[in-house]
Amino acid sequence: MASESTRSGEGAGTDRSAPVSALETARRQLEHAAAELDLDPNVVERLKHPARVQRVSIPLERDDGTVEVLEGYRAQHDDVRGPFKGGIRFHPDVSEAECIGLAMWMTWKTAVMDLPLGGAKGGVVVNPKDLSENERERLTRRFAEELRDIVGPNTDVPAPDMGTDPQTMAWFMDAYSVQQGETTPGVVTGKPPEIGGSYGREEAPGYSVAIVVREACKYYDRPVEGATIAVQGFGSVGANAARLLESWGADIVAVSDVNGAAYDPEGLAVQEIPAHDETPEAVTDSDGDAITNEELLELDVDVLTPCAVGNAITGANASDIQADLVVEGANGPVTFAAESILQQRRIPVVPDILANAGGVTVSYFEWLQDINRRKWSRERVNEELEAEMMAAWESIRDEYERRDVSWRTAAYIVALSRVARAHELRGLWP
Repeated sequence: MASESTRSGEGAGTDRSAPVSALETARRQLEHAAAELDLDPNVVERLKHPARVQRVSIPLERDDGTVEVLEGYRAQHDDVRGPFKGGIRFHPDVSEAECIGLAMWMTWKTAVMDLPLGGAKGGVVVNPKDLSENERERLTRRFAEELRDIVGPNTDVPAPDMGTDPQTMAWFMDAYSVQQGETTPGVVTGKPPEIGGSYGREEAPGYSVAIVVREACKYYDRPVEGATIAVQGFGSVGANAARLLESWGADIVAVSDVNGAAYDPEGLAVQEIPAHDETPEAVTDSDGDAITNEELLELDVDVLTPCAVGNAITGANASDIQADLVVEGANGPVTFAAESILQQRRIPVVPDILANAGGVTVSYFEWLQDINRRKWSRERVNEELEAEMMAAWESIRDEYERRDVSWRTAAYIVALSRVARAHELRGLWP
């Protein structure tokens, strides 16, 4: 695969051993991209901060009758181009700073895709594996009630994220609708199709990752057919990306979940491996040699797609990455310091705000279907998603070539130009 020319040293001087928060990374990326553009510094300063962060205490009655009070957050970063949009996660590591950083990324993601939406993120500090089904429902309904005044089809539209799923969104929608006195499917996306969800929504982030891998391979004169690909994370994103890439002729040589990884240099039969949310132990029980998640990241492959969690590739292991190309499937899997090292080694990194934007794009399609009360076919959803992904890819590719910057900076330039222009046109309230 053709190598990338050496780019400007993003993250130079960063302490490679220190953990970096999503917020810190998002602000650094914003500053670096803003330096490439002639923007009003006041707009840039405004975009470093969220418009609002709602912090709530959620009393959860456990099945044994005891009450536990949990913390929840909803960070709303920017809505200059349309309603806030972003997921809700149930995870023990949820924090206010994380939600703000992820909300910023959602602002850039919707702008990269040129969707009339903004960016938000929320979550509850809880391990969903410790919750029964009834406890999950009670928690979701109470969280929806706590957020009721700041969410809505025209203000802020949540979606599923880590630890949440279509059923969670169904409960959230129902709780909101009961309080509003009318069925309001457009308050959330990622719902089951039977109650206003869109066909293709669950597969969409993996679909978009596969599209970007395909186009990036073409760009570097390496057809996706026969390309060797390692996928870290075999949940809904990684599994769907791997399956689609395999159907296009790629060799998926390694996949992993939280329990470990399977590796076969001749290619795994990923169509036969259930995703982690389908059968949690399936990856480690499949054919192939057992390796660790860390070893998967260091395989000598054409493409590495980290689709699991943030901060998978850091300053500590970036020098050991042997892939020719990295395409981010998870949110923030490559730290700022790691990307600087990969650039020096001429390993391109295609960013998450493009690669996994299929989820928010089909969420936008779902929102349109809900407010118009009209259902789209799966075929139409996939055709529209392909068209939107190709348009975004071409916009970023043009900036990448014209400005001689990294793929991430090119994506930020596209996004930031659109958001900043909207702020300039609307102005600042006196």
